[in-house]
Amino acid sequence: MDYRYGSHTIFKKQYHFVFVTKYRYEVLSGDIGLKVRELIRQTCEAFEIEILKGGVSQDHLHILVSAPPNMAPSEIMRRIKGRTSAKLFESFPELKKRYWGAIFGHEDTFV
Repeated sequence: MDYRYGSHTIFKKQYHFVFVTKYRYEVLSGDIGLKVRELIRQTCEAFEIEILKGGVSQDHLHILVSAPPNMAPSEIMRRIKGRTSAKLFESFPELKKRYWGAIFGHEDTFV
């Protein structure tokens, strides 16, 4: 088994998340899909979240991650969704015409 090690812990916490775009609009294709993948990788790397598997479809994402035990699942998603959403609006201003608040739902918070 692949356990991860902290300074005083040994752990194997895995979470499978599936999240959709607001209103299930199919916007995660082409350059936007590639940018989402890149942003999620950067965010996970910054917060010591290991991506085990993932996939980007046109209107939703699947991601299997391993995270430290001190990080709640809601915190993981807040960081991934918030940061990704904010950076997508910066990179693709045309998304603002379709979404007025957040890309991945009303609960996105910007980090």
